[in-house]
Amino acid sequence: MGYHAILGGDGAIGRATLEAVKARGIDGKALTRADANAMNPEALVRVLDGAEVVYDCVGLPYNSDLWTTGFPAISNALVTACEKTGSRIVYFDNVYLYGPAPLPVPFDEKTPRNPPSRKGRARKTAVEIVMDAHRAGRVRATVGRAADFYGPGAVNSPFYISFLENMLKGKAPQVAMPEGPVHTYAYTEDMGRGLVTLALDDGASGEEFHLPVGPAVKVSDMAALFNKALGTSLKVTHIPDIVLLGASLFQPLIREVREMSYQYKTDYIMSDNKFRQRYPKFMSTSYGDGIAAMVDHFRK
Repeated sequence: MGYHAILGGDGAIGRATLEAVKARGIDGKALTRADANAMNPEALVRVLDGAEVVYDCVGLPYNSDLWTTGFPAISNALVTACEKTGSRIVYFDNVYLYGPAPLPVPFDEKTPRNPPSRKGRARKTAVEIVMDAHRAGRVRATVGRAADFYGPGAVNSPFYISFLENMLKGKAPQVAMPEGPVHTYAYTEDMGRGLVTLALDDGASGEEFHLPVGPAVKVSDMAALFNKALGTSLKVTHIPDIVLLGASLFQPLIREVREMSYQYKTDYIMSDNKFRQRYPKFMSTSYGDGIAAMVDHFRK
C-alpha cells in the first residue's frame, strides 16, 4: 500500500486528515506550499510520486478574484499530476456551489448548482474539473463536501473570527448571522475522519458525499456551549446588515463575507443522509465536545 498525501496539510482540515490517516495505521504525509505549488502539475508529480491517495485540502485567502482563478488551476494541476502518478483523489469541497438561494431545507447532493456568488461559481468549476476527469477515465476521484466547520485550529471558522477570538478576551462574540435561522455545522476532526473513510472505500469512487454534520442549531445555542466551555456568560452581538454594508465599502474581507450572507438569512440545513447510510458506524463528535476541544486549542 502506498502512502496518503495531504495537500494543504498545514490547514485545520489538512491536519485533521493527517491525524485520521495515522490513526488507521497508514503512512501519511502533509504537504504545504513549501513542498510544492499546488497550481503547478510538474511540482505536484514530484511530491506525489508513490502516493496511493491524494487529499485536496488546499485553501486560498477569502477573496473572489483569487478563488476564480486559483481553485480551477489547482484542480487542473491535480488532475494532470494524478493521471501520471495513478493516485486516487479525495477532494474536499464546500457547499458554496449550491443555488439559487434560498436552498431547499434540507439540501442534499442532488440540490441544483446555480450558485449566486462568485466564490460559489469558482468552487463549482473546480469540483467539476475533477469529476469530469473521473468520468473521462483520466483519474479516480471522490468528493467529500463540508458545511461551515469549527474545531481546533479553524481560524477561518465563523465561530472563531470575532467570535471565540473575542470571547477569549472577555468581549462579546460578534456575528453577521441573525438569531432565528438554524444551521448545521461540521467538526474539523470529523471532516478528517470522513475523508479517510471515503478514501478507504473503493466503491465511493465517482461519488460526492456530504460529510457529517451536527443537528440544526441557532447561533445562541452554539454561543451557550462556548460560554460553558469558557465559564463565561457573554451575549452574542448581531451585526446589522446596514453596518456590514458600510464596513464592506472599505474592508475587502467584510465585502467577501457579505457576498455569502444569503446562507444566514434562512434555515440552512445540510443533509448528510447519503454518508450516514453508507457508513452507519461513523460516530460524530457532539457540539459540546467539539467546542470544548476548540476552546482548549485556542486557549493554548
